[in-house]
Parts: sequence; structure tokens; C-alpha cells
Amino acid sequence: MASLHTCTTRVSTLANLPICHYTLTSPFLTLVLPPTQHHYPSLQTSKSAVNLCHKNISSSFGSLVRASMDGSAESTETTKPLSVLFVCLGNICRSPAAEGVFRDIVTKRGLASNFIIDSAGTIDYHEGNLADPRMRAASKRRGIEITSLSRPIRPSDFQDFDIILAMDKQNREDIMEAFNRWKFREPLPEDAHKKVKLMCSYCKKHDETEVPDPYYGGPQGFEKVLDLLEDACESLLDSIVAENSHIFNS
Repeated sequence: MASLHTCTTRVSTLANLPICHYTLTSPFLTLVLPPTQHHYPSLQTSKSAVNLCHKNISSSFGSLVRASMDGSAESTETTKPLSVLFVCLGNICRSPAAEGVFRDIVTKRGLASNFIIDSAGTIDYHEGNLADPRMRAASKRRGIEITSLSRPIRPSDFQDFDIILAMDKQNREDIMEAFNRWKFREPLPEDAHKKVKLMCSYCKKHDETEVPDPYYGGPQGFEKVLDLLEDACESLLDSIVAENSHIFNS
């Protein structure tokens, strides 16, 4: 992988852009956008995205361990926790809220030991920051604590996580674009892209196809995001449990 100093940096001057998500200073993002075009930047690989420590996730694919006891043919099945990653643009509003909501639901159902839950962003602009205080406040009013720190998605996420949930279609495109680059330089599973799904594809009570970014709206936008996430996360957990009955019924 290229070192950080050898990455070519072409960051346009974005002081007048209406979307402060995009006033990027990252040394490894390439961004050329018209001032009025609403578009998310693509990811570029960097050491900082790969070597982050505050969310070091071990591989969580289920594994079967067969052991012989006292010379008998008896076998024992040991399964690692299922892993879920939520992804939005900056990892300060929607995806940390999704992580908090899903963790809360899983805990209330007594299934916390069966899961590894995390979130990430498609850019690193907010790396190391807590979630937006408005989202944390809105979540807290519902009894949900958000304590995660922002980080960008990294190549190892395609190995470590069983399912990757994108908050909107542009997030999904950026995730897939990153995968298509990284797979030629990293030992990634060829079919790992199949793990990427839209968050709202799990909604049952709402018709929205994307979780809207509430960053530039009022308080109602954060409440709407939480409504969608609570709906989708309940259905997501039901789906995971149904597809992995050998884990949850053992």
C-alpha cells in the first residue's frame, strides 16, 4: 500500500461550499466538485484509514471447531459473534445513531454477546470526533447512548464484518467504489461486496428508501432519522436471527 507521503493530494478550495461536510482537509482524499453539486467524495486508501486503533475489530466470521473428546467422534460447534457495520458520510449523525439503536435493541433482547457492532464514514473529515451533539441529545431522549468515535471505513472492514449497512445510495456507491479499488491491493474476499445493503431496505413501517442526512436541518430531522433507524434495526435483527437460527437457538 502506498505510504501517506506518496499519496497525490488534489483538494479543491471549498470554503464557499454550502455543505461543511465537504470542507475536507484530509491528505488522502481527492475531491473536485462544482460548488452547487450535491455529491459525496470517493474514498482513497491511506495508512490512517487502515491503522486506526480505537475501533480495532477482530475477524467475526462464524467458524466451526471440531474437537474429539476422550477419543470419541463427538464434535463441538463454536461460533464467533455476528458483526454489523453501519456507514454514512462523516460517521457523526446517521451511522453512529444506527450503531446506538441497534446495540440498544440487541441488548434489550439479551443478545449482546452474539454481536460485534460498529460504524464508520466514507470520509475521514470528522475522524476521532464524537457524534453530533444534536444526534446524541435526540438519542438520549429515547434512552439510547451514543459514545462511538468517528472513523473512516477501511479495507479490513470487508473481511471483519458480516453485513455493511449504507445509510443512502451515495454511501453505498462510495463503499463499492472503495472495495473495487482495495480488492486489487488487499486480500479481500471476491464476493465481499454482497455484504453491502441499504439500511432502509429493512424498514417495515416506513416507505423511505434512504436515511436522510439531518446535518443541515432542524431537530425534526434527527427525530426522523431515529424513527427510520428504530424501524430498520428491529427488522434487521429479526432477519439476522431468522437466518442464523443455529446460533440463537443453541
